[in-house]
Amino acid sequence: MINYENYDPCFPDQPVVDLYLQVWSKLPTFHSKPAFIWSTDHDQANKLTYGQLNLSVQCISSQLSSLSLQRGDTVVILCPPGLELVEFIFGCQRAGLLSIPVSPPDPSSFDQQNYHHLVRVLSQTKPKAAIAHRDYIASVGQYISSSSNNKKFAELLQKLRWISTEDVKDKRVDSNSNTSSNLLYNGCKPDEVYLIQYTSGATGIPKPVLVTAGSAAHNVRTARRAYDLNPNSVIVSWLPQYHDCGLMFLLLTIVSGATCVLASPSAFVTRPRLWLELITKFKATCTPVPSFTLPLVVKRGGIDKGTSPINLWSLKNLIIINEPIYKKSVEEFVDVFKQFGLNPSSISPSYGLAESCTFVSTAWNSATNFQDIPCHNKLLPSARLASSRHEEDEDMEIVVVNEDTHEPVEDGIEGDIWVSSPSNASGYLGHPFLTREIFHARLGNRTSPFFIRTGDRGIVKGEERFLFVTGRCSDVIKLENNQQIQPHYIETAAYNSCAKYLRGGCLAAFKISKTIALVAEIQQQRSEIDKRVLKMVCEKIKRAVLEEERVEIGLVVLVRSGNVPKTTSGKIQRWVAKDRLIGGQMNVVEMKMDSSENMLLMSRPMISKRKVEGNRREIEEGRRLLTVEQEESFVSFSGPQNHHSLLSLL
Repeated sequence: MINYENYDPCFPDQPVVDLYLQVWSKLPTFHSKPAFIWSTDHDQANKLTYGQLNLSVQCISSQLSSLSLQRGDTVVILCPPGLELVEFIFGCQRAGLLSIPVSPPDPSSFDQQNYHHLVRVLSQTKPKAAIAHRDYIASVGQYISSSSNNKKFAELLQKLRWISTEDVKDKRVDSNSNTSSNLLYNGCKPDEVYLIQYTSGATGIPKPVLVTAGSAAHNVRTARRAYDLNPNSVIVSWLPQYHDCGLMFLLLTIVSGATCVLASPSAFVTRPRLWLELITKFKATCTPVPSFTLPLVVKRGGIDKGTSPINLWSLKNLIIINEPIYKKSVEEFVDVFKQFGLNPSSISPSYGLAESCTFVSTAWNSATNFQDIPCHNKLLPSARLASSRHEEDEDMEIVVVNEDTHEPVEDGIEGDIWVSSPSNASGYLGHPFLTREIFHARLGNRTSPFFIRTGDRGIVKGEERFLFVTGRCSDVIKLENNQQIQPHYIETAAYNSCAKYLRGGCLAAFKISKTIALVAEIQQQRSEIDKRVLKMVCEKIKRAVLEEERVEIGLVVLVRSGNVPKTTSGKIQRWVAKDRLIGGQMNVVEMKMDSSENMLLMSRPMISKRKVEGNRREIEEGRRLLTVEQEESFVSFSGPQNHHSLLSLL
């Protein structure tokens, strides 16, 4: 336990996050306390204490300022996940620079066009410099000198001033001279934009969000109070450190005086048990994860395979992000891990978005009992709104409004979620009209604070006014009976019908013309299933969705693993999946279309009449095989058919 002798819980809040770092580093108890620990899957860990981090940040700031970079200049940080990325994020803030952390694409595969997001960043933000490892800069130089396929991209790279992380960090400063403790703070001021973070891309092309240093500080202070974090808190996070929740928890760690154990997303995906081991090893009290994590760990967590024991008794906040949050998947996780010490009261469903820095609210509080949290249409709430004014944060307001009148709706009525808060970002870079539309909304055109239109649908229910985020406005599927449904309900029903054969969280439902389509990934080890079974999987999906959600699926497409596009945080990109399906860019294993569409399919040269109509004996045999799950019936078949564009079919 940290000794509280040097920590006053009511110490004055700082206007920007970096100033908290300077406060903590001066205190004897914190100077040698780990701020960040980087853990690998090889049981190795590097750490940065508060004193080391503050000195490194001051060194980076001084060196960047000496390289002819001016206050307000934009720099892109192309460091891999790790402690060095943390140092440069804070170093740029202290130098008064506007930084854009970006996951560095591999220069050796630029010819495979893996650089689209980097092109977007360089074109839209026009940075003066790029910060990267020396070896990475050398690889980029080789690409520039040999590039013949994409001259424009090479020119974008060549215009940048490349700064080596090794060159900056090798030039250490004397900790007793010219440090920030002896000078007025010259870093980013509260009203200055210090960070550009891109939206996830779940519902459209990622957009650059302008974040001021003051709004970021307000956001993490709000999160600190909401989760009751303090210097005794230990956070474990494998989330991407470049934006959203992964980045916010770096700032939240410093504001709380806590310790944060970091790991790479790829390490977790490769071996999900690592997450449980880190919680156990470091006695973590808080960990944020996307909602897909819980069913994934239940299925692939390898509880019985590891050599080290699992103990989750220390967790006070298991923060679940990326709505919708299904109660059933959370209950299954709790049931499995209660025997390993998990306290159900640690479950903390939460809500946030990039346009409000990240954090908005949580349904958790210290008196919460998970069993007492209500559900709405299978979902857990993501936030708890104030039931009276004195309970509400005086500077934050969350309302559900009618999409047409922009007036608040009564509790129990679904509408669009709007947020007014000092945490709200300034807008989108280079999109003035969209900034006015999204960031400057007012209730019923009356005089009121500006609200952000979150693009989410929600409903408030119960005496405690729980907010249930039901889905995205742009994802809504309109049915022929004038009803609406969120695609995640279709995807969940489809997956549950054939969980043995489908990849969880890898389904996308959307509408093409008047047809509702569903794309689902087949498990990798199942990619050579008997064709009769594949037909029955399609049939079973259609039947399950019709029975459970009363929705007729017009087209079911089974694709190989990796074909359903996702964001870096695991959100399904349904709009991209739709474009790829229409453009014939998916590796299709099997497809099933309604009989009403059969005449269109029969005109295609690559699909025979037999395939369209099906064979009754194959269907019946497939049903039998699916029911008894006879593994021996699986036989290899030739590669997937090259399905052409569906534009002419739908």
